[in-house]
Amino acid sequence: MGLRGVNRVMIAVHDMEKAKRQYSDLLGATFMDADWTGEPFGINVAIAWDAGIELCAPMPGREKDSAVSQFLAHRGEGVMNVFFGVDDGDAANERAAAQGYGCVNALDYTQEEIDQHLEGLFSRYQEFTLNSGEQLGFAVTLARIDEKT
Repeated sequence: MGLRGVNRVMIAVHDMEKAKRQYSDLLGATFMDADWTGEPFGINVAIAWDAGIELCAPMPGREKDSAVSQFLAHRGEGVMNVFFGVDDGDAANERAAAQGYGCVNALDYTQEEIDQHLEGLFSRYQEFTLNSGEQLGFAVTLARIDEKT
């Protein structure tokens, strides 16, 4: 599977702009908007690749039914998902399935999507989000993200 370590943590927040300011002031993090990834789930998304942070907040008008609404209602703001970098996403997902973890969402972006939405930073971008919340207390995403050389 080739584990690369933690790629980033996803933090659920109520107020995206406030959270971006807090993490920028605290860490010097530079955020890029990635709302296109969260729109189908009713969330705004901002990623600071330099800090390993992904923020997500309900989109205006979706405070009650977004993908983060229940988390925020029950736990408040905090770490919702940890992304672990892997060398082979498919093999890592198969290993997780053998351990009883199902994949609840998978992404495999084309180079065109990477270039258009992720500033062409990567040559490969693939994720498998697992149903690990009950067992581990947060979601785990297995991510093969290869930087362009």
